[in-house]
Amino acid sequence: MAKSNPMNAVTGNKRLKSTTKTTTRRKKTPKKNTNTFLYSTLIIIGILGGVLFLYHRYQVKKDINKLQNFVLNIPEGFKSVGIDVSHHQGKVPWNNWFSKSPLDTLIDFVYCKATEGSNFVDSEWNRNRETLNELGVINGAYHFLNPNTYSIPQAKHFLSYWKKRDIDLPPVLDVEQEGPTDKILIDNIYDWLEYVEKETGIKPIIYTSLNFFETKFKNEFKDYQFWIASYTYKPACINDKRIINWQYTDQGKLPALDSKIDVNVSKIEF
Repeated sequence: MAKSNPMNAVTGNKRLKSTTKTTTRRKKTPKKNTNTFLYSTLIIIGILGGVLFLYHRYQVKKDINKLQNFVLNIPEGFKSVGIDVSHHQGKVPWNNWFSKSPLDTLIDFVYCKATEGSNFVDSEWNRNRETLNELGVINGAYHFLNPNTYSIPQAKHFLSYWKKRDIDLPPVLDVEQEGPTDKILIDNIYDWLEYVEKETGIKPIIYTSLNFFETKFKNEFKDYQFWIASYTYKPACINDKRIINWQYTDQGKLPALDSKIDVNVSKIEF
């Protein structure tokens, strides 16, 4: 408050001036509120910065653990390591893996799902393919077979999206589902393989489960190579010269990716 004026008998103008002075001084009060707001904002920013720093450290540690586990779980006795992906993994952080982390020295090859049946195209196919090509990562494509429809239209569908390059890995036919009969399934597989080979000059590889290989295909496809999925143990049939790749887990974990991924080893050195 303003001090009392010792001159009580002042003019009206002087009283007005005194009142004006008091009003002017009171207008300075909001600065305290401004300072309080500023300090509060700085404190909040500091807290958020600390939280982000701790979260970043947590993520880095988590990614390092993923890499360590990835390396420790790779089976011995094989020449290369690879992964295969589809839309189930979402948007794979390829640039992060192959430009900013040691994965460019751990992962030797990648297969991407291109098509399924006669009309399905994997939603991540174009992005996966283009990005891997730009990064110079060795890659190939696979088609998921629908065993209940003719396979020639499926082969044509696959070739309309997978355009062969000289540096491509051989195309893969993914066989995971039962057909109406084993004979129909096997005939459909032969038709797809032969059509793709005729059109591209490359002999495709057959991907299938250990159970399908041992119960349906072991005595078939003598001139073709296999990629076997077996998650619980190393299959004895791995010594079969036709088997070149082994998918040993579908629970792989890699940095910057929350979903799990298929991991494979190969007898081929890439």
